[in-house]
Order: sequence, then structure tokens, then C-alpha cells
Amino acid sequence: MREKRPGCLVGLLKLFLLTAVFDWLQNRFGWGRGCSCTGCACGCLLLILFILFFLQILFGTHWLSL
Repeated sequence: MREKRPGCLVGLLKLFLLTAVFDWLQNRFGWGRGCSCTGCACGCLLLILFILFFLQILFGTHWLSL
């Protein structure tokens, strides 16, 4: 049975959307926003979540299929 994984175009689209959402969230809640503790904490939390989602997209996509 063949494994169903998205192809490279879907992976690139997901990475683009993830980057756009990450930039928007960093501008709204990330480093330098709010009180010093809340901006830093939210920025670190967003970075960790971004890295986890990035790795999930990177390793869950079949990059050689269209």
C-alpha cells in the first residue's frame, strides 16, 4: 500500500503560509510587544511552535513528487 503524503507544491505553500502567520503573530504579540516579560515569553513560545510546525511540514512532505 502506498503512503499518502502531500507533494512539494503543497509543502511549499504550507511553508509560505506558516511564515506569513509567524510574521504576523510576531508583529502582534512577539518580541518587543507588551510588557517586557509578556513580549519575550510570547516571542519564545511562538518560535518554539514555529520550529515544531516547520519540522512537521518538512518531514511530512514528499519533496520529489508534484
